[in-house]
Amino acid sequence: MSLYETHDVADPSATPAPSCALVIFGARGDLTKRLVVPALYNLLKLGLLPDRFAVVGVDHNEQTAEDWRHGLHDFVEAAVKQKAGEFHPGALDETVWNQLAGRMSYVTGDFLDAETYKRLGKHLADTDATHNLGGRVLFYLAVAERFFGAIVDRLGAAGLVKEQGEAWRRVIIEKPFGHDYTSAVALNTQVLKTLREHQIYRIDHFLGKETVQNIMALRFANGLFEPIWNRDRIDHVQITVAETVGVETRARFYEPTGALRDMVPNHLFQLLAMTAMEPPISFDANAVRDKRGELFAAVRTLSQRDAVRGQYGAGRIDDRELPAYRDEPGVARDSNTETFAALRLTIDNWRWAGVPFYLRTGKRLTRRYTEIAIRFKDAPYALFRETPVDRIGDNWLILQIQPDEGIRLRFNAKVPGPHMVLENVSMNFNYGDWFRQTPAVGYETLIYDCLTGDATLFQRADQVEAAWRVVQPVIDAWTGTKKPGFPDYAAGSAGPDEADAMLRREGHAWRKIGR
Repeated sequence: MSLYETHDVADPSATPAPSCALVIFGARGDLTKRLVVPALYNLLKLGLLPDRFAVVGVDHNEQTAEDWRHGLHDFVEAAVKQKAGEFHPGALDETVWNQLAGRMSYVTGDFLDAETYKRLGKHLADTDATHNLGGRVLFYLAVAERFFGAIVDRLGAAGLVKEQGEAWRRVIIEKPFGHDYTSAVALNTQVLKTLREHQIYRIDHFLGKETVQNIMALRFANGLFEPIWNRDRIDHVQITVAETVGVETRARFYEPTGALRDMVPNHLFQLLAMTAMEPPISFDANAVRDKRGELFAAVRTLSQRDAVRGQYGAGRIDDRELPAYRDEPGVARDSNTETFAALRLTIDNWRWAGVPFYLRTGKRLTRRYTEIAIRFKDAPYALFRETPVDRIGDNWLILQIQPDEGIRLRFNAKVPGPHMVLENVSMNFNYGDWFRQTPAVGYETLIYDCLTGDATLFQRADQVEAAWRVVQPVIDAWTGTKKPGFPDYAAGSAGPDEADAMLRREGHAWRKIGR
């Protein structure tokens, strides 16, 4: 979806969030421009922001609120004209934009300077008195990871996160939440000295996608699927998050991070949780998060044998010649950073014992595509022994997350004619054909949930730590050893041959990306 797509149906039960102030640390950053402010625009257009609402930007750049508002407006307009990024050709509704811009103010200050928080506290008090916001404040840390703990510490020291009655104080923390198990535990320990768990919203934009949230509806609202969603009927599961983009201008972040840290403990594990968690007793936030936590705790710690890494070399995508990762700006010529990761996970519980879960993610792959594919066990072949049938096609349930949002079921059907001949066919459900969806950049639901206090789609401290625990042995092994043969897959391919070999050990094969 994109900011300017025109769809006309929103959740009819949704009501405007309570009055409050939203404080954005990193107000001039890329995340704020591309996603946070456009999401606020969409929420306002849908009538989901309250009449009494204020947006306060905080950054180190010396500028006025008017400068900030104009800069955001110019960025959006340029993106529309260039058809860039998440933006879709169209035009801003200037009336709605002006309503949002009229609620925006700006505070200049260094994130590490205590004086910044004194000025912010006074600014919030004045804003609250002017707009009658009830003392409610949501802080959004749209900043680099190194500032997360420091900002929370200083908010606490300035008394800005103390809650009194209905005057709640909440903090959104972006990913990555730590860069390994030890740092994730340390960050949790640090922020929980100042905040209580119910005040912390660890955000992962994958969970803002309607198709991801719909996995629970598919599983738990249909008697058709739940009886077969187990080790008795499912052979294995494949989860793929493929990207065509390379590292581009993000080498400073990506070089010390790599595909495993960047994608697996957060994005892929959220897809894993939605697919494999047990049914909660209700859709209450704690009930759902309890089941996600139980699932992560049941995932067996990875061994190096069940993990494959790769790094892209030169290649071609859509008739464009593309450089190798090591030739990208800012990347070391002998870089050991992986741009592809594939894992085999085992879940040690009653439902999934013996069912392998294969996860893969990579940059510069053949197509931008995200899916969850459930492969069912084969039917007995004996019935077809004396027919022309020499092979029964595989049964798959494919949950398409992006860019083609939908659900496909592959099964076998008889070809018309006098003989028993089978063909593997597909039954398709496309979201765009059935639902007229609300405009979204992917953050609307998540920000709205933070404003209303619904933590269902956000990670708890134990879940973050459990996910890092699973992958930590592989991080240690890969960090400590050079991978011979890098680069080992061409840009525009499906990844390294080693990933295929990992599945062949058990008689399986990766699905073709985007098939």
